[in-house]
Amino acid sequence: MCLAIPAKIIESKDDNMATVDILGVTRDVSLDLTPEAKPDDYVLVHAGFAIEVVDPDYALETVELIKEMPEMAQVGMVS
Repeated sequence: MCLAIPAKIIESKDDNMATVDILGVTRDVSLDLTPEAKPDDYVLVHAGFAIEVVDPDYALETVELIKEMPEMAQVGMVS
């Protein structure tokens, strides 16, 4: 099963890349599919790409649901 995880953009980088925070872990992801995304935005991340900018309330609610299911959080961090 593939899952997109909400992440907060911490820093924009060159070449349409950004550093994001996903459940307390930082990763670099591509913003090629979401060029409008900027620091402090929440995005859904799948396979190293931010695929959609999402509402902060939705993102935080989803993160809380993921935290309630630790097995999902571990799977989401494996990429």
